[in-house]
This record gives sequence, C-alpha cells and structure tokens, in this order.
Amino acid sequence: MDINSVVGRKAGLTDEKLLAVVKDDLTVFSDVERLVIELADEMANTPSNISDDLYARLREKFSEEQLLQLGAQLAFENYRARLNRVFDVGSDELYQPQILADAADKIRVHPRKSAAKTS
Repeated sequence: MDINSVVGRKAGLTDEKLLAVVKDDLTVFSDVERLVIELADEMANTPSNISDDLYARLREKFSEEQLLQLGAQLAFENYRARLNRVFDVGSDELYQPQILADAADKIRVHPRKSAAKTS
C-alpha cells in the first residue's frame, strides 16, 4: 500500500477504501471500481489471462483506449511489486490510516509554555 496510498489520498481515496482492500471487503467500492479491482487481480495472476466475460464487462464501461491505459498502469504496478520482491524491498511504513494519525496527534505530548514570566 505504502507510496500508492499517499498518491491515492491526494486523488481522494479514503482510509475506508484503503482498509477495505486489506480486509478484502469490496462493498465500499462502486461497481466500476470493483470491476477495475477484478481486472487488477486477474492481471496479477500467473498467467494473467483475462476472460472474455471480464473483457466484455470492462468494454461496457471503458473504451479500448481507456482499457489500454488502465491495463498499462496495472501492469506497471504489478512489475514494480514483483521487482521489489526480487530485492526484498520492504515497506517504508508510509501508510497510516488518517484516523490513527489524528489520534496519535491528539495524545502526543506538546511542550507547554511556561506560565512564569522572566524579569
């Protein structure tokens, strides 16, 4: 999730959706988003064969040009993920759900200004 979660947040992706992916609960996603996730899952398989049924459902929502761009981006992300595994590249721990970040900020100890005035 890491760096893509940061980029996703900038594009409006919520923690609810990011966490739903980890939990494999796709009910928070729209039908089109679930369709794209299904494509991403199929492309991550080896071999990455896309069924005629999935392709037909994708074509109902996307043009061939859009599918080409989407497929290229998914293939690139899959490439990066697999390359990271070759070199055992781990997480930079960049992802932290916003709700946890807010809670941590609330409990963080902040220096207090001294009430005593100097003469």
